[in-house]
Amino acid sequence: MTTGVVTAGTVLWEPPADVRETSRIGAYLAWLESERGLVFADYAALWEWSVTDLPAFWQSIWDWSGVVSHTPPTAVLEAEGMPGARWFPGATLNYAENVLRMPGIADDETVVHAYSQSREPVTLTARSLREEVRRVRAGLKARGVGKGDRVAAYAPNIPETYVLMLATASLGAIFSSCAPEFGARSVIDRWIQIEPKVLVATDGYRYGDKDIDRRGEITAIREAIPSIEHVVTIGYLHPGGDWAELDGADPLEFEPVPFDQPLYVLYSSGTTGLPKPIVHGHGGILLEHLKILALHHDLGPGDRFFWFTTTGWMMWNYLVSGPAVGASIVLFDGNPGWPSLDTLWDLIDTAGITYFGTSAPFLLACRKAGLEPRKALKGLGSTGAPLPPEGWAWVYEAVSPDVQLVSLSGGTDVCTGFVGGVPLLPVRAGVITCRVLGARVEAFDPVGTPVVGELGELVITAPMPSMPVGFWNDQDGSRYREAYFDVFPGVWRHGDWITVDPDGSCVITGRSDATLNRGGVRLGTAEFYSVVEGLPEVADSLVVHLDRPDDPNGELLLFVVPAEGVELDAALRARIAKELRGSLSPRHVPDAAYQVRELPRTLSGKKLEVPVKRILTGTPVESAAAKGALANPDSLNAFATLYAERVTPASE
Repeated sequence: MTTGVVTAGTVLWEPPADVRETSRIGAYLAWLESERGLVFADYAALWEWSVTDLPAFWQSIWDWSGVVSHTPPTAVLEAEGMPGARWFPGATLNYAENVLRMPGIADDETVVHAYSQSREPVTLTARSLREEVRRVRAGLKARGVGKGDRVAAYAPNIPETYVLMLATASLGAIFSSCAPEFGARSVIDRWIQIEPKVLVATDGYRYGDKDIDRRGEITAIREAIPSIEHVVTIGYLHPGGDWAELDGADPLEFEPVPFDQPLYVLYSSGTTGLPKPIVHGHGGILLEHLKILALHHDLGPGDRFFWFTTTGWMMWNYLVSGPAVGASIVLFDGNPGWPSLDTLWDLIDTAGITYFGTSAPFLLACRKAGLEPRKALKGLGSTGAPLPPEGWAWVYEAVSPDVQLVSLSGGTDVCTGFVGGVPLLPVRAGVITCRVLGARVEAFDPVGTPVVGELGELVITAPMPSMPVGFWNDQDGSRYREAYFDVFPGVWRHGDWITVDPDGSCVITGRSDATLNRGGVRLGTAEFYSVVEGLPEVADSLVVHLDRPDDPNGELLLFVVPAEGVELDAALRARIAKELRGSLSPRHVPDAAYQVRELPRTLSGKKLEVPVKRILTGTPVESAAAKGALANPDSLNAFATLYAERVTPASE
């Protein structure tokens, strides 16, 4: 730990001297030496090998992890080009079988610890988890579910949802989940595309001290999706439900499926048009999660892994792979801020959490509230948005000086992080430690040339096994190619701005399609928010850049949600401008600042610059974003009003 002023790049944590003897990546390196004759001096050398000799690296993950397969592959990688790379052809396996192997976890050891604001805690041992999966699998099979059929869960982060996913996967069927805070329209927009046969749903849930009934939404979903043949309800808010009837006497078996057999369907945020149904495969997800959870998060037997998430966010899928590397998992359903922001921190002690995952906005909110939770943790993960240096400093000052903080960035598209942390390298404030193994992440300039130490488009220039199998019903692959490969042919463009430093560390500065361009200088949004939202008078903010044909600098507009009891007056505008000018540069000072009641956010909490920019350039609200994908669609109306005022000034 360091003391004193923390600025970007300040070293906050150093690997222990015996890290190669005590970490899982150290064990992997020792295995590579003894079994493959490969010796790597440092992480940089290991990463370089992992992204240049893809077959050797991914075969090593398969072998070191002990993947259970039914037939062996005929190759590791067939046709390396993107899109179209084919991994482990000929292999058959099952994701659920590999998760339920639970290496290092005894049958009577608790593997699922579930906490909820809707009911008392629930625990499942390894034995009882397997039995629950067996029972539900038999119930699904009795209802005609087989390989390739879709099973949908309108349910929160509770054991039943996890059991259902594993049971569905064991049959070779395809799982999809939506969190119950999604309204009926959002759910229908997603599932009408994949036509599920079975719907499993909770009748409601409690969020903090509020009961949210969902029986009306279940009816609406069933009526709108004719493919649904069976509805099974979980009595979560009200007594009853027929979840227990999802039962049968069949043994627990696992359907051997090809490596790229669809496992589950995740969805883009759906800010424009219908959400894209992103299909992930059994083998790709399994291998990717085995790699990143063990080698980067250092998870294994004895760990209790937690990430605050809902079933509508890919971090749920990430979390529930924990038992595949021998870690037990901790589930939480409820309001993380009720009755206070201490709720999740208290859960660390209650559940014995060793690895605590959350979002950057949550950490910043805790900092702003003055919390000092002081917890003994092995690791702390942050994702969802860039974490500014002051957020890193708060973790080491207020949580633990000894924790390894990992800032993770990736996406639903790959269901993982492609830049993050690793036990072998130090943690530095405001800097993502490394590019993860097997992910050839680079920064491209506008003409597709790799740049180092400069801001560029985040691209992935070699295939990863967890890249999507495809999009659902995208028969010719055109939507898939358009989403990732249209800008740089043969190279995955992710849509973020990144700076990759010579040592392989990274800084992500926001979405490239929301990036601000002032006189040819590209500015990310994350640094704006760090400064503006660091002011106690500001609760939330959003910045957009509008091009102007008569001005190469364009127009920079800032929208502010003031803290309670505060108004955005001339004095506060002046203070914001002063802070931006002093902390960043004169280019960062907005041309105008407006007060708004709230900012548009997705159902998973991400603020949305692009729909605001579209509205302010004349796109109607109904076309700027799919309202069902927003937690607060009415928030867009204020921007439409502003556009009208700007086009037709009051003086006219």
